[in-house]
Amino acid sequence: MSASTEPSSVHHKVNFSNPRSFATSIKSGVKETFFPDDPFRQISNEPSSILRAKKAIQYFLPIFEWLPKYNFGLLRYDILAGVTIASLAIPQGISYAKLANLPPILGLYSSFVPPLIYAIFGSSKDLAIGTIASGSILLASIFGEAGLMEDNPTLYVHLIFTATFFTGLFQVALGFFRLGILVDFLSHSTIIGFMSGAAAIICLQQLKGMLGLIHFTSRTDVVSVMRSIFSQTHEWRWEPAVVGIIFLCFLEFTRYLKRKKQSLFMVSAVGPMVTVVVGCIFAYLAHAEKHGIQIVGHLNKGINPPSIKYLNFDPKYLPVTVKAGIMTGILALTEGIAIGRSFATMKNDQIDGNKEMIAFGTMNIVGSFTSCYLTTGPFSKTAVNYNAGCKTAMSNVVMSLCMMLTLLFLAPLFSYTPLVALSAILMSSMFGLIKYEEAYRLFKVDKFDFCICMTAFVGIIFFSMDVGLMLSVGLSIIRALLNVARPPIINLGNLSDSTMYRDVEQYPLANRVPGVLILQLGSPIYFANCTYVRERISRWIEDEQSISNSKAGDIEHVILDMGGVTSIDTTGIEMLLEVRKNIERKGIKVSLTNPKIEVMEKLMLSNFVETIGRDSVFLSINDAVEACRFTLRS
Repeated sequence: MSASTEPSSVHHKVNFSNPRSFATSIKSGVKETFFPDDPFRQISNEPSSILRAKKAIQYFLPIFEWLPKYNFGLLRYDILAGVTIASLAIPQGISYAKLANLPPILGLYSSFVPPLIYAIFGSSKDLAIGTIASGSILLASIFGEAGLMEDNPTLYVHLIFTATFFTGLFQVALGFFRLGILVDFLSHSTIIGFMSGAAAIICLQQLKGMLGLIHFTSRTDVVSVMRSIFSQTHEWRWEPAVVGIIFLCFLEFTRYLKRKKQSLFMVSAVGPMVTVVVGCIFAYLAHAEKHGIQIVGHLNKGINPPSIKYLNFDPKYLPVTVKAGIMTGILALTEGIAIGRSFATMKNDQIDGNKEMIAFGTMNIVGSFTSCYLTTGPFSKTAVNYNAGCKTAMSNVVMSLCMMLTLLFLAPLFSYTPLVALSAILMSSMFGLIKYEEAYRLFKVDKFDFCICMTAFVGIIFFSMDVGLMLSVGLSIIRALLNVARPPIINLGNLSDSTMYRDVEQYPLANRVPGVLILQLGSPIYFANCTYVRERISRWIEDEQSISNSKAGDIEHVILDMGGVTSIDTTGIEMLLEVRKNIERKGIKVSLTNPKIEVMEKLMLSNFVETIGRDSVFLSINDAVEACRFTLRS
C-alpha cells in the first residue's frame, strides 16, 4: 500500500456510529456492574418453560443442582469429612462462644442450624460453616465498649441475637442487590493486618484462663488487657498454668506433625477434640475446681430453642446492634467468600459471590431465630473439610447431624471442660493467623500495602478492633483516590522491526518517533485528575523539546493513546479541548487513538470529535504514527 493512500484506508475503520441512548448505556453499565455473569440470559436461553423454571430453581437454590446427581460414592467421602469437622466444631464452638462472652451452648447451637441452611443456599462444595474467632471477639469488643456485657447478661445475649439478625439482613441485601463490590474495600493487606492483630489480642486474652483469673476486662486493647493481667497477680494460680502449657504443647505438636507430613492432617484436626475429652476426664477425676482450674459449667441438653421472641429492637440499643451487625457482616462475608474462592480454585471450580452473600445472610437470619450467633466459613474448619475429601455441601449436613446428636445426648458431658483447655485451643489456633512472614513480604513488595496492614494491626492492638479496621479501610480508600488523582501518563516509543509501542523508561531500546510524541493515558479522566493530566502532558512536551539534541518546534504531532481511559466526564472533555488549544498554539497537532465506546460516545455528543476532526481519531497507535509520517513527508 502506498503512503499516499494509507491514511484514507485507516480512518474508515474507526467506529463513529451514533451514540447509544441513555437508557441503553445505563442498562449496559448496570448489567456489567451488578450482573456480569448474566444469570437471567442463561435461564431465558432454555427452550421450554419447565427447563427455565428448573434452571431458575437451581440457580437460586444450588442444592437442587447437585442433589439429583448425588450418589453413595460421594456420600462416603462427605460422611468422613462431616464427622471430622464435627469433632473440630465442638471444641471450637465452645471456645469461640466463651471468647464472645456468651454461654458455651450457643457455640454448639451455631454449628447445628446454620450449616443446614447453607447446604441449601450455598454454592461452595468445600466451605464448612461455623463461628469464627475474629467475629466473636469483635462482637465482644463492640458490646463491651457500650458497657452491655456485665450489667445484664441476659440482655447481652438477646442483643447478640439481634445483631446476628441485622448481619443476616445486611448480607442478604448485598447479595440481592449484587453489591459485593463493597466487600472489596477490605484489601488483602487489611485482612492480613486485621487477622494478625485479632489473633495477637485473642492470645493475650487467653492468659485469663491460663492463669486462672476470675475478673477480667471487657476491653480488647493490649494496654487494658495487660493492666488487667498484672493488676491481679494475687489471683494467679500455678495449677491451671501447668495444665494449660501441657495442652498447648500437645496441640502444637499435632500441628507440627501436620506441617511435616500433610497426610497426618487428621491428627491435627482431632487434636482439639482430644484436648477437650482428656480435659473433661481430668477435671472430673481430679476435682479441678478445687485447685483453681475453672470449668465450663452446666450445658443444657436439647437442640436449639427458638429465640425470635428475644430480638430486641429498642431504640436505646439499636445503634450498637446495627453497628455490630454491619461490621461483623462485612468481616464474615470477606472471610467466608475469600476462603470459599481459594478452595474452589484448587478444584478448578467457581463460586458465585452474590449467591454466597444470600446464603450467609439467610443462615444468619434463621440462626438469630434459633439461638445462634454470627456464622460464616472459617478457614481452619474449611481446610479440614477439604483435606478430609469432601465432595459436596452434604458434609455440612453430616456435621449438623453430628451436632444434633451431641446436643441431644452428649452436651452435659462437656460441662467439665476446663477453661484452660479452651484457652490452649484458642492460642494454638491463633498462632497460625499471625502472618509475620506475609507482612514481611508486603514490606518488600509494596510499602504502602505494608502501611495499610500495620495500620490495621496497630489500631487493633492499641485501640479496638473496629477502630483498627476502619483506619485500615480508610487508608486503602485514600490510596485508591491517590491513584485516581495521579494517573500514569507514559511516553511510548517504537520497538524496532515491530508495530508495538512501549514505555521508553521500561524499554530503553524503544525508539522515539521523530517529530511525534506518543503519550498513553492510563486511567479514567475525571474532575479530580484533570489538572494533573493537563500539566503532565505539558511537562512531557516541554521535556521532549528540551532534550539537548532537539530544537524547539521539532515536535509536530502529539498522539494521545486513550485505550486505558475507561471513562471520562465533562470536566475531562473540557480539559482535552484546552490541551488541544494550548498545543496547537505551538504549531503542534493532536490526535487520539483507540477511545473506548463510553469515551467515544461522550466525545461525539460534546462535539469534541467534530472540533478536532474525524481524521484525527485513529484505531491504533501505529495507524496514527503512519498518518503523522505521511503528513511530515508531505
